[in-house]
Amino acid sequence: MSVDITKILGALGSERTQTAAHLRYVERVLARDYPSDPIVPLDQPFIDARGVIQNLVLGSFTSSAIISSKVQTVRANHWHRTDWHFSYVVSGEVWYYEREITEEDKMSDREGTLKKLVVPAGQMFFTPPRVAHAMAFPVDTAFITFSKNVREHDTHEEDVVRVPFIDPVAVWKDLNR
Repeated sequence: MSVDITKILGALGSERTQTAAHLRYVERVLARDYPSDPIVPLDQPFIDARGVIQNLVLGSFTSSAIISSKVQTVRANHWHRTDWHFSYVVSGEVWYYEREITEEDKMSDREGTLKKLVVPAGQMFFTPPRVAHAMAFPVDTAFITFSKNVREHDTHEEDVVRVPFIDPVAVWKDLNR
C-alpha cells in the first residue's frame, strides 16, 4: 500500500516542509526508487507543554526492532537481496558504512563507492536492498529499525549475504590513539 502523497501534501500547506520532505522520501522507497542520500528527513515533531511526539516512518513497513549495541562493536557487514530498512538512532552514535553491489553480486571496488556517515542520536538513515552496509558503534548505542521484510531470524538470514568489508578490529584504531 502506497502513501497518497499528493493528497497529504495539499493538506499540509507550506508550513510543513519537513513533513513533506519525509513523505517524499518514504514514497520513493515504497516505489522502489531508492534515494542516494541515506539520511532520512524526519517528520515535523508535534510539540506542546506535555512534551514531543516524533513520528519516525509515515509509510508501510512489516517489522520493527529495537537494537542495543555495545561500545566498539560492529553490526551488519552484509547486504540484503530484497529487504530494506530505516534505522532511527535513539541514543549514542552510529558510524554507518555502505558500498554498492554490482550486478554480479560483488562489492564494487569503483573509486568513491564506499561511504561513511556519522549518524547521531535523533537522526534516521535508510539502507536499500543490494547495498553492502556495516555499522560501528563508538559509544553504547540504541536504535530502532523499520523493515520491509519480516525480521524473524531464519527469514532474515535467507535474505542476507555476508560481506565483511569493515574490519571489526581495525575500525577502532584511530579511536583508541
